Amino acid sequence: MFDNQAARSKSARRGRTAGVAASVGAALIAVGIGAFPAAGADTSAASRSATAPAAAPAAPGLGSAGLMQSDDFFQQGLAPVRATVDLTGKQALSACSGEETMRGLTRGKATAYADVTWTFDTKGTSLTESAADGATDASAASYEKQLDKLVRGCQDEPRGHWYYGKGHAITVKAGEGRWYPAFNGDGKVAGGVAVIRSGHRFGIVELTGQPSDDPRFIEGITAAAINRLAD
Repeated sequence: MFDNQAARSKSARRGRTAGVAASVGAALIAVGIGAFPAAGADTSAASRSATAPAAAPAAPGLGSAGLMQSDDFFQQGLAPVRATVDLTGKQALSACSGEETMRGLTRGKATAYADVTWTFDTKGTSLTESAADGATDASAASYEKQLDKLVRGCQDEPRGHWYYGKGHAITVKAGEGRWYPAFNGDGKVAGGVAVIRSGHRFGIVELTGQPSDDPRFIEGITAAAINRLAD
């Protein structure tokens, strides 16, 4: 149980971030390197799949190529509309972390940063991903633990508030991670979040919205994000 002061602090943090989860795409359009609308947005899903952007041109080291791409979402049944990329590490990590950024978490010591916000043709659904290069596997593992601790802090919430569910470990050829389904105040699935790592790279990805009633929907997103993160 939290004491009254901690509860008030946490409530204030949620208040600051409620709008972020709802309008995350619009917020980063103003600060990202660029916004890339999917070509043929008014055509069929098949056309969007062929023409949707791969976020942005790759940069040396960890760049946008290490983030999720449009093809990853079509495989999950999502149709991307717009991607906004930033390579400064200044994007808010998740709805749970409040104003914390990857650059803040690492104190600017990571060798590279990459963020992206995706919007989809499903109303109220968006995805944010923030990744960094820790230079060594040991430093990446340390930051991975910090991110996971941050996420687990939002599993125990007051009745009627959104929360993250039980964490689930996942291991694929490219790396590892832990995903958590998200639930709204009524207990319905509302996306999810995952902490991921591949070698010396690590990150966090959060899906906001309800593309599926299955809590395991975020597992496929997590696997795709880990595979992209591999160098």
